[in-house]
Amino acid sequence: MNIPRYYDNLETLLFPNKVLVIFGSRQVGKTTLLNNYLAETKFKYKIDSGDNITVSQILGSQNFSTILDYVEGYELIIIDEAQRIPGIGLGLKIIVDQVPGIRVIATGSSSFELSGQIGEPLTGRKNTLTLYPLAQLEFAKLYNKQEMKDKLAEWLVFGGYPAVANTKGKKKKITVLEEIVNSYLLKDILELERIKAPKTLLDLLRLIAFQVGAEVSLSELGSQLGIDTKTVARYLDLLEKAFVVFNLRGYSRNLRQEITRKSKYYFLDNGIRNAIISSFNGLDNRADIGQLWENFLVVERLKTQAYKNIHANNYFWRTWEQKELDWIEERDNKLFGYEFKYSEKKTKISKEFHLTYPEAKTAIINRENYLPFIGVAITYPKGTRTLSSGETSGVRREA
Repeated sequence: MNIPRYYDNLETLLFPNKVLVIFGSRQVGKTTLLNNYLAETKFKYKIDSGDNITVSQILGSQNFSTILDYVEGYELIIIDEAQRIPGIGLGLKIIVDQVPGIRVIATGSSSFELSGQIGEPLTGRKNTLTLYPLAQLEFAKLYNKQEMKDKLAEWLVFGGYPAVANTKGKKKKITVLEEIVNSYLLKDILELERIKAPKTLLDLLRLIAFQVGAEVSLSELGSQLGIDTKTVARYLDLLEKAFVVFNLRGYSRNLRQEITRKSKYYFLDNGIRNAIISSFNGLDNRADIGQLWENFLVVERLKTQAYKNIHANNYFWRTWEQKELDWIEERDNKLFGYEFKYSEKKTKISKEFHLTYPEAKTAIINRENYLPFIGVAITYPKGTRTLSSGETSGVRREA
């Protein structure tokens, strides 16, 4: 099944004498996205991989004549897994500075390697796109509202990696997910960052998986794993830059009342989280539905923000008295607060939050109203007020 990506047409992101950098984990669909675009492009192109030793030597040479000979006669150059080429930033800078009208695409599965190499050399010469696992706003091109909700349980357990979405049957989906975790995500991190204790990294991921939605203490994690706090912080940073987890920090304007020092960590795909702890039971046989729902909404909201250019600062909120809110957005100089509840039973936003931030708009996001929050447009009866993905879904002030 061919699931259309939000950026099926890369033409709108490509500009003369600029590099389009596409970030995203392995198996997330970067190569498929490129191939679909190249099948229709009008440009004469060359595509190579950073795994090719010859290409790596050429583009990492910083030799003008060698690099210009390599691109001669082409209008578009594509380098897949560009982070594997030492000095790739300077090589790409030479291309876009010296060849009039040329366009370049560079992809990378590890932002910590590629962004570090291209940051300064390509200042003002690049655009970036982060490609996530399949988003609900992409599935919405294939399914209607009811079908989306019917498949929700599957997505909460198995996530949105393209290979998983295109695989039928629970056992086969599990096999695909385990292959992605063991052969791509973890393998890449271990190879790239000289990690001496791969078991420790996996144990850390398991601890984070069980603490989704809860505040994480680096010292407690270090104590449980038998490593120091700095090593825990480094491992978590690597996992974040490798598109495995996402770090959410606390929000505060009143440091005496609110906690901001700790972070929460979410997985960028529910299926990866469940594969880490080998838990693929259906929702009827799980005690972590609330965690799955929270992780799902956090990541889908991130995708919506990225794809629809919703510029926001994201946080969670909690006080010393354990009053909390799952998701806070600062955007357009306004504050929005959200509570995530899988159950559709009536609940209320913390009064303390409204007393502290009376100007904030709030909403409770449940199975009934979650689709607009994650960017899925819904057709309503005539006369019904609709909400864009940049608004709060089901906005109302809670007493």
